Order: sequence, then structure tokens, then C-alpha cells
Amino acid sequence: MRALHHALTTAHPVLHVPLPAFAAALNADVDLLDAELARANIDVRLAEFESGFFHDRNPALWTGEAIFGAVSLMIRPFANRNDRMPSLAARLTATDDFLRVMRTTLDAKIPAPWIERARKECRAAVLLFGEGLELWLTEEPCDVDGAETVRVAASRARDAFAACERWLAERPHAADASLACGAALYDTLLRRGHFSAHSATDILVQATRELTAEQATLAQMLAHRNWTLSEAQQAMATDHPSAEQYLATFSLRWKACEALALRHDAVLWPEWPIRFVPIPMWARASAPFLYWLFYRSPAPFDVYTTHEYVVTPIDDTIDAHERERRLRAWNHSAITLNHVVHHGGIGHHVQNWHAYHRSTSRLGQIAAVDCASRISMFCGGTMAEGWACYATGLMEELGLLTDAERLSEQHTRVRLLARAIADIQLHTGAFSLLDTIQFYVTEVGMPLETATAEAQKNSMFPCTAVMYWLGTRGIRDLRARMQERGGKAFSLRTFHDAVLSRGAIPVALVAAMMESSQT
Repeated sequence: MRALHHALTTAHPVLHVPLPAFAAALNADVDLLDAELARANIDVRLAEFESGFFHDRNPALWTGEAIFGAVSLMIRPFANRNDRMPSLAARLTATDDFLRVMRTTLDAKIPAPWIERARKECRAAVLLFGEGLELWLTEEPCDVDGAETVRVAASRARDAFAACERWLAERPHAADASLACGAALYDTLLRRGHFSAHSATDILVQATRELTAEQATLAQMLAHRNWTLSEAQQAMATDHPSAEQYLATFSLRWKACEALALRHDAVLWPEWPIRFVPIPMWARASAPFLYWLFYRSPAPFDVYTTHEYVVTPIDDTIDAHERERRLRAWNHSAITLNHVVHHGGIGHHVQNWHAYHRSTSRLGQIAAVDCASRISMFCGGTMAEGWACYATGLMEELGLLTDAERLSEQHTRVRLLARAIADIQLHTGAFSLLDTIQFYVTEVGMPLETATAEAQKNSMFPCTAVMYWLGTRGIRDLRARMQERGGKAFSLRTFHDAVLSRGAIPVALVAAMMESSQT
């Protein structure tokens, strides 16, 4: 990585100039832009490796890679199934050696939350590569010999995951203080990952101030309805589609989102439709325990007509009580805000299309691609998540959301700010894991189980939760400045298309480049 960094700097020297001049140079030379993004990505990866915080200590990064290295060959028919079989067998066969290397790499003591997650993934992998794989093999005709080779490899992989789970169960736990990555690494992630000009301390002060304001707005909205937060959430849960209309509701809301964006000329909307389908039978038993995304970004260089968005199945195969529980979780607000707007509509899906088809930056095309545990490049985070969160606010502004959905969106603003604060406080050592969990319960109203899962996720990926708010705020503030500068000539469509055309690169860098081009 150091050699690559040196080669990049030799070919495209770093410009030691003020940000406006640097941004102007990046606008003029996409190779210089990609060299700087690549250097920044290497800086982040070097900091991660040298910190000993990631693969040296976290078994869940290993189990996730082992599982999704195989799953990536199963979830999408990018090639004939028989052509994928040898690679699937090879990856499953390699699982045992891979997990053995993990055991020799990890520290003697491992944080308990990470052990818990990795053990859960091991148990899920045994299901996935057992009964799940058998169901997958029967979905369509495939070569008998190839299928048998995969079965043998899967049997070895199951044994490897079972052995790994037993080994993890015997590991001594590291102190909770080890969940903090430390101020030095956090600063590198902020500066080189998100291109932030602000310190963690400055961001914490601003986020804390905004949290208080957004909580007050939420309280006013609840008071207007004479609801507590719990009562509001119960009301949203009861407002759900019928089992018969469940899948159709996604498509109806997607079309409404598209129509509204087009009517207001808000953004260039691609001809890139989504099809909402139940999670495939072969993955249903294991998916709830894995990093199984409902919307996984399309492959950047494949040709698509329709992209499948998988959702929790609700049908006659489950009993009435479980069916009602799932419908309450997948209520109208959740469907509209999370699955249609944020992920499958104007949020991630539209942003991905713009990145793949309009960005001249090669790194901007691939940075936000979903991988085994996180996106491919850290620098893609503020744009990918910032735009998707900004998009839900935009749809509220344009009038898509119901009163209940507006209330839910306001609660999300509170949650995003709380996540940014918790991220900084946990990784700089101000919060323990229990402090973080309690913070979510107290400040956001999260149930204990949800708060615990959120804190666990925070601990694994420092400076990640903060990127949602950094990106959203960055786009919102940039829009305000550009609107003030443009006056009556300002066009929402032109602004959004310009932001998205940069690809998945840091919002702070996009803002500097766009403002530089206006001077």
C-alpha cells in the first residue's frame, strides 16, 4: 500500500495549495481527483491495519468475508449457474484455511460484542450452506457433477464454521474500553475518509446543539397529536398493508415517489426500475442473522433492466401471529421512508445510477458498492448515506409523506444526530458501551434490544455512524449556499444532478469542487 501511495504521488503530485485552488485543479483533471481519492483510501486502510483495531481483533470481519465471498456467487445470475459452480466450490473449500488464519491473527482477548456477532454468523452459515444450499441447487437445473462438488465443499465449510463457533465461545473477553478506536485513528478517518475540515470535537459540539433542536421539534409534533413517542410508534405499526397487498404496496409507493420527483423536476430519474421480491427460500433461515441487505447495490459494470430488491416474506407459510408481527414492522411508514425513498427509489438507487453512468471519476463509480461488511471504500460513505438521508427530507419537502411519515422522519433526524454523537463519544473513550446503549434509550427512545444492536454496530466501524449526518448536512448546507448565490435562476434539478454526477466521493470534496466551479 505504501508503494502504491508513492507511485500515485509520483504520477500525480499532491498540490499544497488552499482548498479552493485544490478543488479547481480537481475539477480540471479527473486523474488528479482519482489519485487523491486513492491516496486517501490507502491512508485510511494503512491507519486501519496499523491500529490493530480491525482484522487483528474482530472475528466478525472474517466470518462476514467468508460467508459473502460465497454468497456473492449465489444471489444474482450474472453468469450461467454452471459457470459459477467451480468458483463457489473453490471459495467454500478455502473457508477452513481462511478461518484458521483468523485464529492465528486475532488478539488473545476479543471484545464480547464482536464475539457474539461472529458466533451468530457462524451458526447462520451452517444453515446457509446446508439446507439453504440444497434449496439453491434445486432452483434451476445444474450440472450434476458440479453440484456434487459444491456439496462436498459446503460440507467442509459447515464443519469449519462450526469449529470456529466453538473456538470463539472459549475466547476470553477484552475489556469494553478496547471498543474505542482512539482519537488518532478517528481523526484520520475524518480527515482522509470524509475529507472533513472539522475536528471530532467541533462536530460533537454542533451535533449536540442540533440534537437538542430536533428533539424539541419532535416533542412539538408529538404534542400536536397528543401522543407519546411510544404511542406514535404503535400507531405507525398498526397502519400497515394487508398481507395480500404487502408486495404491491412497495411498487405503488415507488411509482408515487418517481412521479412526484418528475413532476417537480427534482432530479434526472433513470429508467432503472426496481422489482420488490421476497427473500429467496434458500436464504430465509439464515438472512436475519447476517449482514443481508434488502437493497444491495447493483454491480457497477453490469447491464440492468430491472434490479431485485428483497423484502421479508409475508405469506401463508407463516402463522397468523408471526404474519401480524411482520406486517407491523413493515408498516406504511417503514415501507415508504426506508425501503422506497431511502434505499430503492430516489435515495441509494438513483444515486447509484448517477455514480455508475454519469461520474467521470472511476473511484466515484465503485466507492459505495456494498461488500461483505461495509461499502468498498470509506470515502464513498458521506455521499451514499448523506444523499439517501437528504432524499427522505426532500420527499417530505415535496409533499410525498403523510403526517405519520413526517413524524417518523423527524424521529430519524433525532436518531441520526444521536448516532453521530455516540460514534464520537464511544471511539474517543468518553462513552462506554453501556453508556452508548443508555444514550440511545434515553435520547432517542430506542428499545433496549435495538439500542444494544446499534451500539454494537457503532463499535465495529468507527467514524461510520457520523457520516450519515455529515453527508446530509453537507448537501443541505451546500444547497442553501448555491441557492443564495443563484437566486431566481437556481434550479433544484440542476443542483441535484450536479451533486450526483460526481459519484460516491466525499460530500465535503463535492461541495468544494462545485463552489470552485462557480467562482
